[in-house]
Amino acid sequence: MLPTQITQSEHPPEQVCFDRREFGVIFSLYGRMVAAGEWRDYGISTLRDFAVFSIFRRTSEMPLYRVEKRPALRAKQGIYGVVAMDGRILRRGHDLAQVLRVLEPRSVRLVD
Repeated sequence: MLPTQITQSEHPPEQVCFDRREFGVIFSLYGRMVAAGEWRDYGISTLRDFAVFSIFRRTSEMPLYRVEKRPALRAKQGIYGVVAMDGRILRRGHDLAQVLRVLEPRSVRLVD
């Protein structure tokens, strides 16, 4: 008797992780904010149900923001989310770049 082939979709991954493209989007924003002097450190956690990229103003503090990837919410609110230090969900969605726009600094415009 031949063993049946098991496809990738039949077994959920042991950990949820950000992929290379997602890290590129996150680190693009992170680099700009470090250069502006707003952020100083980060932490990455990969768990069974979700992955978190934590952003810190100083290393010893609580994270200012958490960028979360929760595949279980793919069909609902969106796989990505930004959570503030106080636990408020600032934005959720399916496109990481659009979700991270909530963290972009507002540009100052002069009005004539």
